[in-house]
Amino acid sequence: MEINVIKPTEPCQAEVLIVGLSRHPENAHGWNEFEERFDGRLAQWLKGGLSFDSQNLSIYPTLNGDIPRVLFVGIGDRKKWTAEDMRRAFGLVGKQLAKEKIRHAAIYSASFESDALAGEQVAHLAAEGIQMGAYRFADYKTGSNEMDHRLELLSFLTEQQDESIRTAAFIGTVHAEAVNEARTLVNMPGNILTPRAMAEYAEELGEAYGFETEILGRSEIEELGMGALLAVNQGSDEEPRLIVLKYKATEGFEDPLALVGKGITFDTGGYSLKPKDGIVGMKGDMGGAAAILGAMRIIGETKPDKNVLAVIASTDNMVSGTAFKPDDVITSMSGKTIEILNTDAEGRLVLADAVTYAKQLGATELVDVATLTGGVIVALGKDKTGALTNDGAFYAKLLEAAKKTDEFIWQLPLTESDKKRLRKSDVADLNNSPGRDGHMIFGGGFVGEFVGDTPWIHLDIAGTSHADAAHDLGPQGGTGAMVRTLALFVESYSRK
Repeated sequence: MEINVIKPTEPCQAEVLIVGLSRHPENAHGWNEFEERFDGRLAQWLKGGLSFDSQNLSIYPTLNGDIPRVLFVGIGDRKKWTAEDMRRAFGLVGKQLAKEKIRHAAIYSASFESDALAGEQVAHLAAEGIQMGAYRFADYKTGSNEMDHRLELLSFLTEQQDESIRTAAFIGTVHAEAVNEARTLVNMPGNILTPRAMAEYAEELGEAYGFETEILGRSEIEELGMGALLAVNQGSDEEPRLIVLKYKATEGFEDPLALVGKGITFDTGGYSLKPKDGIVGMKGDMGGAAAILGAMRIIGETKPDKNVLAVIASTDNMVSGTAFKPDDVITSMSGKTIEILNTDAEGRLVLADAVTYAKQLGATELVDVATLTGGVIVALGKDKTGALTNDGAFYAKLLEAAKKTDEFIWQLPLTESDKKRLRKSDVADLNNSPGRDGHMIFGGGFVGEFVGDTPWIHLDIAGTSHADAAHDLGPQGGTGAMVRTLALFVESYSRK
């Protein structure tokens, strides 16, 4: 999408002008001068009962002038107007623009500004919200995607003519496009997004942004002794893939931060088979991998001053005569042995080998992201990401980024008692499923058994990676959870 920045009084050939409407619109900077382009009609519309209610949309034809229609967006009390309010309001705008098949829209920036939200923030949140709101999955219905109308040009009408507005809008666009790419990956069916296809997508991403890319197939995974990943894969006809992308901010690749993702492209539960209702939707069990790939897309565009290592373990989890079983004992890449008590607790197994490999490649800090447990939904609901950590300062840095993206994260405790239960086995070093109680803690805590003293954060996005219904910032389906938070987290290392 192209970004244009012009003065409010200059001619603009947009199809619609987007205006924020507070209880006292005349307090917006330059409002009186702005009204002149509508020959007094703006004041008439305001007297005619336009709604100031937050996120209420109203479209009026101008009947004259260079812009044929105005889309009014209620913002309520300007003093209470927050960044999240603005992002969601522009998400609704994006839905409306897509419905109207608008290709060129303009925004009167000052009408959305407040004491707390300056021009750059408006530009970022508008570009981000509009494109996230307008997203739809290009499905597989015959002919359904023949007329795909997208916003091609977004003009900001503002007195602030420096490059910062264009830059902020560009970053917002990058964030939205990365989220939408992650959504598409989550929405793709498992027979199309196989481990091989995910690896091919990662290779294309690496080629586009100059990442050093390593794709390991079954033979290389076997040579490395990744017994946990191989155990999950052994019931499948699809070969596993271990995907590695390196973003090098320095030539020596010192102290890389590792982003590790669970890439289970379909999860039957294995011999601990999921029920018929629970198995539907398991194409999205690679939401952690999608989050990592989305974050890497933003990193490739913004080029932060931090070395980043992305590691994704990808396979499906199937039932067959060769599939692994409860009571099996397997050996992970780290050398630790694992008693299998639940084959549906497979995500933690592939993450165990992935974090071990990330450490072997030099990672000095680790964040793993996974649709790991239903337990996180029971504990926190579907709108919160659960977290575990072994380093409070490291976690605080991530939490700061999450607050800026309005992605809610809540830390759960991981105690010595929890660790003892993970280590309770008569035949192995660890068991992969101590029980249903504290399920999210045991799932993430199992991964923690492989990180040692390395600063580590576990993010369980089983609830937040999928929306059951349409919402302000998108449709039902994949949400792209944690893409923007991870990218801002990496960017925070660049700040002096």
